[in-house]
Amino acid sequence: MALLGLHRGPASHPTTHSDVPAASPQTIASEGLIIGQGSVIDGDTLDIHGIRIRLNGIDAPEAAQKCEAGRSTYRCGQKAAFALDEIIADKPVSCIKLSTDRYGRTIGKCTVAGVDVSGEMVKRGWAVAFRKYSLEYVPIEDAARASGVGLWAGTFQDPAQYRLSRKKS
Repeated sequence: MALLGLHRGPASHPTTHSDVPAASPQTIASEGLIIGQGSVIDGDTLDIHGIRIRLNGIDAPEAAQKCEAGRSTYRCGQKAAFALDEIIADKPVSCIKLSTDRYGRTIGKCTVAGVDVSGEMVKRGWAVAFRKYSLEYVPIEDAARASGVGLWAGTFQDPAQYRLSRKKS
């Protein structure tokens, strides 16, 4: 189920590439490679073949999270999800399973047409480098911050801090 209505086609049918043999979702997942149409769950989570994939090394605002730009408040979690939807844009998504998180989601390094999805989210300013788990995207985040794109066009609470503050209230 795509929480924000950003479903990108049937997630139950694997997409094949000329250089990747056709395989069932179970075979693909068991080999650590998941390929297919992605459905956006939020700004850092996809669903492919019913497998929840948390994008490695980044953290995006939560769906209900709000941010400020200029003198306006906006739903930055929703904007992040829309940005992810734009990046995957009905193209096959290829994810390499790296691990599983405490919620049972696959942690994956995903690409679309050879573009690192996590890196593109950070480059566009709709996700931050999740330093607790990886420093890979810190230089990209620094460039996005310097350019004032996405979240960096205004003020926002770090997504991890936002989740923590929601648990305390």
